[in-house]
Amino acid sequence: MINRRLNGRHIILASQSPRRQYLLKELGLDFEIRTTNIKEVYPDGMKPHEIAIYLAELKAASFDVSRLDEKAIIITADTIVSVGNEILGKPSSYSEAVIMLQKLSDRTHDVITAVCLYSKTKKHTFHVLSSVCFKELSLEEIEYYIDNFQPFDKAGGYGIQEWIGYIGINKIEGSFFNVMGLPVKELYEELLKY
Repeated sequence: MINRRLNGRHIILASQSPRRQYLLKELGLDFEIRTTNIKEVYPDGMKPHEIAIYLAELKAASFDVSRLDEKAIIITADTIVSVGNEILGKPSSYSEAVIMLQKLSDRTHDVITAVCLYSKTKKHTFHVLSSVCFKELSLEEIEYYIDNFQPFDKAGGYGIQEWIGYIGINKIEGSFFNVMGLPVKELYEELLKY
């Protein structure tokens, strides 16, 4: 249905994330996957939502849209996890993943995903914020999760759709799918408007 409503648009998802690919497929879209290789660095002093927007737009800018067909829409996204004033990226080591999950334990944190829709004629970026409240996690639970799920490709060091989400999350305010990395309801609405 959505493909028909998009009037034959050529959708390109610029993401290596298997979760974003899965969610877009489940939305019912036909799409092509292309990847970007940008360094995810941003200027100091930005607020979390500004960082997500900046990185999503940076990924979009890495494509030469003049080479795309008229019906192409590139979708890029970036997800940021912030606890207090601290941004938690992807853990680079086992010990960093432990520290990140200990920071999230028994606290509420924000997950912000920015999505950029980019074509030959326009660019539109939006962001969605969800708040996630974890129970107090034991070191044993944290280590079990890291040992079995290797969350090194995930902002904040966890995937809500995995074991840690099943046993550790007390409450979510906002979109569950946003926490997975793609706010599909909002993306659906924005694509129809685009």
